Amino acid sequence: MPLLIVESPKKIQKLKEILGKGWLIKASLGHVRELAKDGEDNLGFTLTNDRVSCRFVPRNSKAAKIIKELKTIAKNSNAIYFASDPDREGETIAWHLAQELGVKNPQRVVYQEITEKAVKAAVKNPRPLDKQLVDAGLARACLDKLVGYRGSPLLWKQGKGGKSVGRVQSAALHILCQREREILKFKPIDYWSVWVDYKEGFRAFYLADKTNTKTTESQTNNDAGGEKAAVESSRVLCCDQADKLVAIAKSNPHQVLQVEGKTVNRKPPAPFTTSTLQQAAGSRLKMNPETTMKVAQHLYEQGLITYMRTDSTALSDEFCQSVRQWLQAKDPKNLPSKQVKHRQSKNAQEAHEAIRPTDINRPSAQLKQELDDQQFQLYLMIWMRSVASLCNSARLLQTKIITQSGDVKWLAKGQVMQFKGYTRYWNNISNDSVLPTVQQGQPLTLDQAGHDKKQTQPPPRYTEPKLVQAMEKKGIGRPSTYAPTVKTLKQREYVKLSKGKLLPTPLGLDVDEFLGKMLPELLQAEFTAQMEATLDAIAQGQQDWQKYLTTWNRDYFDPTLTKAWLALGGKPANNDTTLAREKSDVCCPQCQKPLSKIPSKSKKLAVPYFLKCEDGCDVVMFFDKKLDKWVQPGESKASNGGQLTQYSCPVCGKPLQEYSYQKEGQDKVMLRCSNSKGAKDSRHKNVAFFMTKDQQWWSKKYGILESNNS
Repeated sequence: MPLLIVESPKKIQKLKEILGKGWLIKASLGHVRELAKDGEDNLGFTLTNDRVSCRFVPRNSKAAKIIKELKTIAKNSNAIYFASDPDREGETIAWHLAQELGVKNPQRVVYQEITEKAVKAAVKNPRPLDKQLVDAGLARACLDKLVGYRGSPLLWKQGKGGKSVGRVQSAALHILCQREREILKFKPIDYWSVWVDYKEGFRAFYLADKTNTKTTESQTNNDAGGEKAAVESSRVLCCDQADKLVAIAKSNPHQVLQVEGKTVNRKPPAPFTTSTLQQAAGSRLKMNPETTMKVAQHLYEQGLITYMRTDSTALSDEFCQSVRQWLQAKDPKNLPSKQVKHRQSKNAQEAHEAIRPTDINRPSAQLKQELDDQQFQLYLMIWMRSVASLCNSARLLQTKIITQSGDVKWLAKGQVMQFKGYTRYWNNISNDSVLPTVQQGQPLTLDQAGHDKKQTQPPPRYTEPKLVQAMEKKGIGRPSTYAPTVKTLKQREYVKLSKGKLLPTPLGLDVDEFLGKMLPELLQAEFTAQMEATLDAIAQGQQDWQKYLTTWNRDYFDPTLTKAWLALGGKPANNDTTLAREKSDVCCPQCQKPLSKIPSKSKKLAVPYFLKCEDGCDVVMFFDKKLDKWVQPGESKASNGGQLTQYSCPVCGKPLQEYSYQKEGQDKVMLRCSNSKGAKDSRHKNVAFFMTKDQQWWSKKYGILESNNS
């Protein structure tokens, strides 16, 4: 029986329905391997000349179990196909699986949507692994670990609580911190917006003489931040000037000086990419990027939309034809004579599509019953945008009226929608005021004149979708990294959400300032974007990944780190106990200062490090899985003074002893056998008695415990 390995178990049922009983379908749960935590700086790889030697280990105990199960199943399968996600990360996952299963000529199954036609076609036409995509994936993994594992100790040495440095993370944080510093430096300026209202039914605003720039500022100079300025007059920077303009308006007759009108066509927007989907979901559905991707993942796994991590705006010819047929039947006036084409990003992968519905004709009433509200709203938004992208342009009549009173001019703007076009499905055009029909030279009757005092505003803070937009525009990260990067910044407590905006914390600002001195290039968008471009070049076979990584480390990163450590007084030797360590969130029980994480290769530890106080206390702590907390040596076991009870062990007859433990933050007591040898005896496995509500000792196997004296 052939074996098909996917990433998510949630896809299995849908794929079984498509492929039938003749297939065995298993999930890897994403990555099963990662770089080991050994060698210099625990990198798990060695850089020698122009070569990179990687050492991989199972990602965790669960991954090790999955690998073991897949190996057993693979031995009894007559063919093995790897159907991980259709992107660079998915290709790398397939390579890792093939390596672990010992498959010499791995067959890769790639589909953009989980539909019968797409899946069966992909299975029928598998391809070899794309080694170039795998190389790019390995390069990214090594590059990110090199930056994180060798750069983060600089922060730990600083000792202000900074947790990590990241190739994409630090550049994204810098965008937020730059904006925050602009806001802190911003000094508001008072100005006045001067206007007149006419009885003919419209308002006009003061229009400054372009040659007079001392007391006014043109309304076309928008506030920083790229937000569209509200319709208002040319800025008047003093109240006296505003009063004079109002006086002129009241004391002079008004007439139409000029009337302009032109028809403008607005092209439909492109279908969704990962970035634009996150932005639209943020502004229209109030979803953050992480939630957006989780909901989109569900829609993809149910076969409702195409793969949701993409930077392509391309649509398949088959889908375009289905939309054109739908428009012909439902909205023929919106059907363009030729199929609409949208400009592709230079980084978009050719094989990918935009995010779109898999079936344009699927009944929405049925879907509303099958999906929860968030899922349905996101699906509907994707449907609307996809249809809109293939519609006719919208047509607007833009009008402008310039009036005059004395030697002062006034301006009114408006627009009228002549043909809705694509905006029937995706309205992104503001409704400006409709102006009355007037003629050049026509006298006008003043109703009132006045001015409003206003103040310039600082550039706005970024929302999560706006940060994603900025990252994409600057070339920082790729579709798969946008949401995780924003999530990491919040988890590290470098930023927090305040009224829907991302606000850098004092820690975030400190980290950014520190890295600006120590690793300045790493914060620059251009620097990070160039690294992304190189990864793309590797994926296209234009660059050797090992040579790139070794050269980048030798020529830039290693010398920069050396310089940074010298500025901090020199990097301690690896065997020096004063070596700066990453601080944990656990505080020393004696001095209350954060304990340091000390890496360890011991297989006896539940995690690959233990905690130690480096401030003079002899405190060491280890993670206890059973208690789900950090404990000092011996704390997880009963102390020598643990009270023996009058109860006997039902297995060996020795006295039961009290053991302390915690549950949901409360201190509790249980009874176990006091026989130290018995703890290793499998017969004692179920000897554990807990206190019931009516103050009796109870065990799942042995029931209520009876006292020896009863």
